[in-house]
Amino acid sequence: MTVTDHTRNGVDVDMLFATIDAVKSNPQIADFRFRVTNHWIAGTNSRTTIHDFHGALQDLTHVEPRTYEADHPVVLTGKDRGSTPAEFLLHALAACLTAGIANIAAARGVRLDEVSSTVEGDIDLRGLLGLDPGVRNGFEGIRVSFRLRGDDPAALRQVFEQSKARSAVLDMVTNGVPVSFEVDAA
Repeated sequence: MTVTDHTRNGVDVDMLFATIDAVKSNPQIADFRFRVTNHWIAGTNSRTTIHDFHGALQDLTHVEPRTYEADHPVVLTGKDRGSTPAEFLLHALAACLTAGIANIAAARGVRLDEVSSTVEGDIDLRGLLGLDPGVRNGFEGIRVSFRLRGDDPAALRQVFEQSKARSAVLDMVTNGVPVSFEVDAA
């Protein structure tokens, strides 16, 4: 028996196409709900756990729970016990685009030798501190710089453009998303 490895750039190409085919044949399995839980520790420090989610018509869990500390640096009244929430947003954008690049390159047969990025966001604290109502609370702009290396520079640029076109996080950052709130205060 011959076993053929259909992994390209670390992506299981057979599984990728099987997932696409499964969603085409049953669009209901495409509905996912991701969830995080967060608990305040002290000051600006909190801990988020990511474990369970819903998708493919079932409740699922990650292989193991993952926890992330968030805090502010000392200069912003924190104890620097974790990355700022704004930095997590930049991380999410970089990670989403990178995952897209890996999947799309694998599906198109494009070899990747390197994918690295730097994502920077500019924020004016006068907004979130309530000092200037004309200044927004969040990032005023985000810059993304990718370095792609592989066997075909033109194909790598096309892969990057497709990753931008399909990135869930880029879509949420650039187009916004409705957010609803429920508060139980006692």
